[in-house]
Amino acid sequence: MIPGDIRHEHAIELAVVLPTFNEASNVDRVIATLGRVLEGIVWEAVFVDDNSPDHTAQMLRDRSRADRRIRVIERLGRRGLSSACIEGIMATGAPLVAVMDADLQHDANLLPLMMAKLREDEKLDLVVGSRFVEGGGTGDWDEARLRKSQFATRIGTKLLNLTLSDPMSGFFMIRSERFRRVAPKLSGIGFKILLDIVTVAREPMRIAELPYTFSVREEGESKLDRVVAFEYLLALYDRLFGRILPVRFALFATIGVVGIAVHFAILTSVFGGLKTGSVVARDTAFILSQACATIGAMTFNFFLNNALTYRDKRLAGFVPMLRGWISFCLFCSVGAVANVGIAAFLYDESYVGFTLSALAGILVGAVWNFALSSRFVWGRY
Repeated sequence: MIPGDIRHEHAIELAVVLPTFNEASNVDRVIATLGRVLEGIVWEAVFVDDNSPDHTAQMLRDRSRADRRIRVIERLGRRGLSSACIEGIMATGAPLVAVMDADLQHDANLLPLMMAKLREDEKLDLVVGSRFVEGGGTGDWDEARLRKSQFATRIGTKLLNLTLSDPMSGFFMIRSERFRRVAPKLSGIGFKILLDIVTVAREPMRIAELPYTFSVREEGESKLDRVVAFEYLLALYDRLFGRILPVRFALFATIGVVGIAVHFAILTSVFGGLKTGSVVARDTAFILSQACATIGAMTFNFFLNNALTYRDKRLAGFVPMLRGWISFCLFCSVGAVANVGIAAFLYDESYVGFTLSALAGILVGAVWNFALSSRFVWGRY
């Protein structure tokens, strides 16, 4: 047999992409499970780890030395399940790619059935593991969590005109060639990669759904937190309005508006306290109050943007946070000067009226703050 035939005989058939964060306790279990359910199939597992503090990536590298089916991508300075899935799928040459969690809450026994579906029907693009078709289930979910999930599903299907029963599923298999065609248009926002894929495709995807029951997590910590619902809403916004106003800028601007309210709240409180104390003159009291309000609002905006707008690139640790805060305040200070300067110029030259001059200044300042913050505060990677 010639070498070319040998390579063909053992050509990879399936890649399983598994995003991880603090999954060291599940690594051996998931590898063993894949080995069992995919017996007779040439497969590889692509673990995409977001620099887990529990050294998940190092454990996977150790396993990969003994098992060539194991691959690991360790990401530095960014986080997010959707973006991890995109990087993992793009890193494999397998014709079929499955996405599933590394915590085994997704039923790995469904993988051969998904693969069979795609092989039986060449026109099929995607097979989704669904909790909400007949035969599926949500395991030990309480009624409140189930209602929230169903409500989010209804919102997504109605706003985006989807026919999927479970668009929030994180368990699916897709033809890699089909994925690569839509990959450049994906937002990579949040946790709902499936929603992103099916809504961005110009040609409607041909989809099949298979039932499965969501299992109880046995080890490790859940990747889902209080921000998941928020990120789901961001994903919906991005699909509906992202081409008009990018979601990150919209969120940055919204936080800026909230920051204005914080500014005036601090200004009123400090100024009132200084006047009551009668320690300083009125003009001096206002200047001190304005300075406190400005620093307070900038600090508020910085921490909220770090937690939400730049969640996938958020800064952590005292020194990076301090450096980021100082940079953010400096850029926003220059943005404030640009805001006032542009508004004053337009108004003085009588190009536009009072209101439009002010709005133009605000827009210039917002764009300046966003551009420089994105690049120099949260753009180190």
